[in-house]
Amino acid sequence: SAHGILPVPAPATAELLRGVPVYDQGIRSELLTPTGAAILTTLASGFGPMPAMRTASVGYGAGTADLEIPNLLRVQIGDTEDDAAGYRTEQVAVMETVVDDMDPQIWGHVVQRLFDMGALDVFLSPVQMKKHRPGTLATVVCRPEHVRIFADVLMRETTSIGVRWRTEDRITARRVVVSCDTPLGTVRCKFAFREDEIINVKPEYDDCRRIACETNLPLKTVMETAKRFAFIRKRETGSDAEGAI
Repeated sequence: SAHGILPVPAPATAELLRGVPVYDQGIRSELLTPTGAAILTTLASGFGPMPAMRTASVGYGAGTADLEIPNLLRVQIGDTEDDAAGYRTEQVAVMETVVDDMDPQIWGHVVQRLFDMGALDVFLSPVQMKKHRPGTLATVVCRPEHVRIFADVLMRETTSIGVRWRTEDRITARRVVVSCDTPLGTVRCKFAFREDEIINVKPEYDDCRRIACETNLPLKTVMETAKRFAFIRKRETGSDAEGAI
């Protein structure tokens, strides 16, 4: 460079890797070019350690530089055991922070805000802190690329001064939301599938509660009715969904 020796990754590569987790092996050489970064960040749907899988094919590409490690790029293609079993696998980030000096009324606002911002799950657990103080452990499950956003919310909205996080694998069923007409009204129902097999149906709580208030019926009666008619609609129409999640 006209300005001298530049550190790696190169400026263009660093720009392309915004929002992508990276690490340094300590090798004083360029291991990822801008072209490689562009391909990876465009085609990859996620980043993380290799999952347990059944490899179908392996490919290698060799470079010309003489490095401390084998100068090879390896690609493995295969199916995870969970995918083969009819479920989906993905990586999520699990974030945790413990608070023992905050008005507990604030937690309701924080939890709702995190869900509104796209958190996959948020839950609070009571814990025992140092000096025998009761505290609250807040756990947030989110996409790995959203860790910094949610960490900022946790530290700005609560009295937390630090958040720890890790990546974990999770297995999920394919989920589909269907609006079902029942004698009591329309209720959205979430279907969970293992391949094409329905393994669970859950009526939307807010829809059922609204109908229960309007009809003065017990909430459990509304939910049971919605679930029964959801199965009927699925058998009659065979339709997949109005909106897949």
